[in-house]
Amino acid sequence: MRLHPWPSNGELRTYYPDEYWFAPAGGAVERMEELYRRLVLCDHIRFVEAAIQHAGGGLVLDVGCGGGLFAGMLAERGVRVAGLDSSLSAARIAWHRKRAPAVCGDLASAPFARGSCAVITMFHVVEHLYDPAAYLTAARELLKPDGRLVVQAPNASCWQFRLFGERWNGIDAPRHLIDFRQSDLDRLLARCGFEPVRHKYFSLRDNPAGLATTLAPSLDPMARRVRQMAESGAARLFKDVAYLALAMASVPFAALEAAFRAGSTVMVEARKKR
Repeated sequence: MRLHPWPSNGELRTYYPDEYWFAPAGGAVERMEELYRRLVLCDHIRFVEAAIQHAGGGLVLDVGCGGGLFAGMLAERGVRVAGLDSSLSAARIAWHRKRAPAVCGDLASAPFARGSCAVITMFHVVEHLYDPAAYLTAARELLKPDGRLVVQAPNASCWQFRLFGERWNGIDAPRHLIDFRQSDLDRLLARCGFEPVRHKYFSLRDNPAGLATTLAPSLDPMARRVRQMAESGAARLFKDVAYLALAMASVPFAALEAAFRAGSTVMVEARKKR
């Protein structure tokens, strides 16, 4: 599915304010949110660690690194990692707060040598791009021969989309320019010189939270930050707790749809075609 008409690049940038990137300010609520984010990122970490083993080790490049929490968690585990983001503020946060070296730029012109990366990750990146094929092709050039590409995107063939239609959080207009089914993503990867080797349909970070946002969008912490909503400390804490409770209550349904390969996200590990 494609958004029509596409916003211009200048207009699209207005939907990514500095508040879009998670950057804990040091308060108690922010520390609790970071602890929660670390917990729900653990299955992403395990998926990527397996990809690193398949690739034989080496540099991991996290494309769309945002505030660098995922890259920082890999670095804490001794992984050689770098981040790339189109936002200068995001790259700065990743480097200075999470100690994950990060650069601001486009993957096609990133300052990395051809064949220098063991693993390239793109979590919720391709759906934001005007030309996702160009990014995947650039990733193929940067990967070493036995390297791995890990891509995650909302899955437009999920049960949540069938149930909620245009209210489904995964559409996220206008930031999501293209929404993929798993079959669409696999075909795109094949066209760019990759072959999928693993799929994962459940993300503890994304699937339950996505359902919670679909059901109660006004509680979503990121949406509230982006909209710069005026909230007292007590109101913010109440909404965060309510959102967390709703996300936890959404886990059984999110796990069930994922068991039928219809999870609201799909994560793919792919290798270069041989």
